[in-house]
Amino acid sequence: PDERGDPIRFEGPLETGGTVDTADYLGSVLVLNIWYAGCAPCRAEAPDLQAVWEEFEGRGVQFLGVNVRDQATTALAFAETYGITYPSVLDVEEGAAQLALSGVVAPNAVPTTLVIDKQGRTASRILGRLESAGILRSLIETALEED
Repeated sequence: PDERGDPIRFEGPLETGGTVDTADYLGSVLVLNIWYAGCAPCRAEAPDLQAVWEEFEGRGVQFLGVNVRDQATTALAFAETYGITYPSVLDVEEGAAQLALSGVVAPNAVPTTLVIDKQGRTASRILGRLESAGILRSLIETALEED
C-alpha cells in the first residue's frame, strides 16, 4: 500500500443517466471494469463480475464499469443481456476515465479490471479477461482488510 500511486479521480455520465464521480467511492473498495459490448472477453467475464458484485454488495465494496466505446442504448442492452446490475460510465465521448487511467491501463487493454483501495489508489490490476472469480474475490478481500 505504501508504494501505490495517486488516487484515480474522474467523473462522467452513467448509461442510466446522471453522473458519477470516483470521489464518491472513497472509503469503499471500488472494482473498476473497463469494457465495451463488442468485446468477446468482456462478454465472457460478465457473469463472473456480476456474481462477485452480488457476493460483496453491502460489504464496503462497489463496482463500476467503464464503457470505452458504446452509447447508452448499447451499454444498457449489454447489461440486460448479461444481468449486470452495477452502473457503468460512458467514456466514449469525454474520455475522462481513460485519461485518469493512463499509465495504469493501456488504451487498448480491454477488458481490464482494477481493484481500487479505500483511498482511491490502484491496489491490483487484472489485464485481459477475468479467468477466475476466485482471484478477484481474493484481491477484494485483501483490499478490504487494509486500513
